[in-house]
Amino acid sequence: MNTFKMFTKPLMWFMAAALVVLTAGCGGSSDPILAGGGDASSSAKAITAYSLAGSMGAIDEVAKTIAVTVPYGTPVTAMTATYVTTGASVAVGTVAQASATTANDFTNPVAYTVTAGDATTASYTVTVTAASISAKAITAYSLSGVAGTINETAKTIAVTVPSGTNVTALVASFASTGTSVAVGAAAQTSGTTANDFTAPVVYVVTAADASTASYTVTVTVAAATAKAITAYSFAGYAGAPGMIDETAKTIAVTLPFGSDVTALVAQFVSTGQGALTVGGVSQVNGVTQNNFLSAKNYVVTAADATTATYTVTVTVASASPKAITAYSLPVGATNVAGTINEGAKTIAVMLPSGTVVTNLVATFTTTGTGGVTVATVTQTSGTTANDFTAPVVYVVTAADASTASYTVTVTFAAANPTAPVLGEAGRFVILANQAISTTGTTAIVNGDIGITPAARSFITGFTLSGSAGDYAELTGSTWAGMASTSYAPADPNPDPFPYPLAYVSPHAPYATTGAMLTQASTDLGIAYTFLTTDPNPTAPTQVCPTELGGQVLTRGVYKTATNVLISTGTLYLDAQGDPNAVFIFSIGGTLTTGAPGGSIVLMNGALAKNVFWATGGTTVIGAGTIFYGNVFAWTQVNVLAGAQITGSLFGITDRVTLIADTVTKAP
Repeated sequence: MNTFKMFTKPLMWFMAAALVVLTAGCGGSSDPILAGGGDASSSAKAITAYSLAGSMGAIDEVAKTIAVTVPYGTPVTAMTATYVTTGASVAVGTVAQASATTANDFTNPVAYTVTAGDATTASYTVTVTAASISAKAITAYSLSGVAGTINETAKTIAVTVPSGTNVTALVASFASTGTSVAVGAAAQTSGTTANDFTAPVVYVVTAADASTASYTVTVTVAAATAKAITAYSFAGYAGAPGMIDETAKTIAVTLPFGSDVTALVAQFVSTGQGALTVGGVSQVNGVTQNNFLSAKNYVVTAADATTATYTVTVTVASASPKAITAYSLPVGATNVAGTINEGAKTIAVMLPSGTVVTNLVATFTTTGTGGVTVATVTQTSGTTANDFTAPVVYVVTAADASTASYTVTVTFAAANPTAPVLGEAGRFVILANQAISTTGTTAIVNGDIGITPAARSFITGFTLSGSAGDYAELTGSTWAGMASTSYAPADPNPDPFPYPLAYVSPHAPYATTGAMLTQASTDLGIAYTFLTTDPNPTAPTQVCPTELGGQVLTRGVYKTATNVLISTGTLYLDAQGDPNAVFIFSIGGTLTTGAPGGSIVLMNGALAKNVFWATGGTTVIGAGTIFYGNVFAWTQVNVLAGAQITGSLFGITDRVTLIADTVTKAP
């Protein structure tokens, strides 16, 4: 299990000093900076940071709840919490608690009572949930106390460290829902293992079911003049991030009605060097308290000793807010966000076809402080289950007892499309009508190439290796372990001839290679017609965007009569946990991928073999891009230099051209 001893919130705004504090523990009143217990008149009694076995808790200061998700299989009967409190003492029942020392049984929710210096108390309920067996996310990451920005979709983490930082041996602090984390063959321990970040570093997270996810960490060193506050919030108020105006150097924070602003603990990220100060007092991220009844000026110092001053103003909301501002429902290990119509007070959630909705647990954020109910049942985000077979009405109560009702309606996405049958064409990674050519060093892996009706002389640029049809560029094996090779109509029959195919069985042996290629060409035409004909047997047709860059698409049939680009960003194909999810793109014109975007990422179990691109014109795959799927181009497939393709390329009436590319048949 990963060791993760640092303070974080959903936006992961934490600094090195907070790591030190959490590692040391801070439960009692002996530390006046943290506990506030040195002042008998102090009313401070918050838990501002909390973790269990390296898994950070999400603190809701308004609801006084702490939610912790631990890796799958973690024993919870005797767990020791590490926490930060502004109170004088902490207890569970009658048992005094010491951070990083006292163990508790978290099989059921545990209530922590925090007592202030003036003897007033606050109670926090800690609920522990085990991650799914397939969970493998990095949920928080920092280097030298600087929080990383995690892009879960792209699986990237960006960290900007202060000017002058030596990045050759940095130690990361991180949290993960997986059971182990490695860089290359080296196991990683949060807060311990050093790595060289001169170049991007790839972290591989392994889940309890042995599946993996890879996160690429890129470190940038800030300029010597850098002195910005790039993120700001208060501990316990995850839903109230500071709004930073970089031009005016102001930060505005609005907290829920009833919030006590006299002892708030700020969490922040800065590009400056050294500690921030308020009134000459050094600020420790996630630790130092300030009274925000009046604005506070934070001074940030750059590496070149220049400074910038940010003015933080805190406003407490009125008594009547009662909105649901975010809502989602789970599908496997992911959450599907609902679309909130604030005017109509409706929330629409579209789930994959076949999802069981009789016992779903919603995750939501609300501005109401009087609670949320469904019928008479109090709702807790991430905990309370409901039956969504029919619309469900959530009633949100404000601090002044006024209410607002939101109706949640669940609908289902289209059923999974039926994939085409490739028949004899299924043996090929490349099959063309008129020509196949390559320049430069091309690699074709785990598939045959074929041409028909044109002759073998129209296969050009390949390096002969052994007998006719064997090229050095063809590596790996096809079905039944046979070595990858090439076929042309006039070739003599191989001995033995490769039949019956795994793709078409049973069938009679072919009399000639030409007969096999004729059948493959026929089957290719049938598959192309299937892909371009409406409707698909099991799924309706949707409109395909003409620019797919930046889109996140789920399974379905996407069709357009015009040209399509993947150029402005990455296209994400999300299987939503279904490895059988089929993606069909029927494009009447051309398909072109390339700069500045152009790559494709498969998410949540999507497989290249289930992605199909049928184009009425030429398909151009851009230089250096990553492409997934099987291309059925009516005319040409042109692959520019350095592309990486997982799938098959079919030039139905013309050719396939390559330039030093890698083409791997989808397994």
